[in-house]
Amino acid sequence: MKNSGYEYREQIDIRVSGLTVLAYLVRKYRHSSETAWRDRLERGQISLDGRQIPCDTVLKPGQWLLWRRPPWDEPDAPLTYSMLYEDDDLLAVAKPSGLPTLPGGGFLDHTLLKLVRKSRPEATPIHRLGRGTSGVVLFARSARARSYICAAWRRNEVGKIYRGLATGCPVEDNFIIEAQIGPVPHPKIGTVNAACPDGKFALSRVRVLERRASTSLFEIGIETGRPHQIRIHLAFAGYPLVGDRLYAAGGTIKDLETLPGDTGYLLHAERLCCSHPATGLPFEIQCPPPAELALGLSQESPAG
Repeated sequence: MKNSGYEYREQIDIRVSGLTVLAYLVRKYRHSSETAWRDRLERGQISLDGRQIPCDTVLKPGQWLLWRRPPWDEPDAPLTYSMLYEDDDLLAVAKPSGLPTLPGGGFLDHTLLKLVRKSRPEATPIHRLGRGTSGVVLFARSARARSYICAAWRRNEVGKIYRGLATGCPVEDNFIIEAQIGPVPHPKIGTVNAACPDGKFALSRVRVLERRASTSLFEIGIETGRPHQIRIHLAFAGYPLVGDRLYAAGGTIKDLETLPGDTGYLLHAERLCCSHPATGLPFEIQCPPPAELALGLSQESPAG
């Protein structure tokens, strides 16, 4: 079934004033061709300050651009989740791999947010996981909780522990990765995040849980929350996640046809730790890992 469509609304920035509306759309939204954008303009799907416009209309700062996207068939996704915890302030759920947390990339109804809000319309996600990442997602059910947890997140007082299966077997049992992360060019969507010398500081702490024949099961704690941080950092260190087609060793882009939301890698948000907004006491949510990330699949002993 098609979804109900969506209205994308944005205000024109002074930096792009002087461009025609067609040139602007083609430059910014590379997921569609110039022919597709021209067709949408000619069909009247795109308006400027409430008026239908021709393709050569020149943009001015402060104008409002609106794209009324008609209903479309969304990509398939597992439309399910399981409850981990709930009280008057917080809601924690287990997201399956393949389900986006929030709308984007062609997904609108096939998202965790849409599914959760069917029964709990007040729920607001505090963070997000990548589409291919499974595990704990925390929602706030009250304004107090949202403000409290977001402030704790900014102060780096929320612990985030992941489990991932990566290629290669490091000699050391514990190590730290501090590669900077920032946007690099991508032909399909403009930019994606990757390791780059002028990016933002990022820190991941890695522990070997189990060594297998040619792979390692890692526990990863992140002290910063850069987009795709674990995928980038493990690749940077020479241990890209099994099944990750985007990031190569060194934390660079491996396949320019692959998008960040493409699935296949094995990464799971296992634990989230913080203070509870109602009591201030330590609070932890755990989510059991999928079978591929369980201990005991190797004959070797786990690292100590």
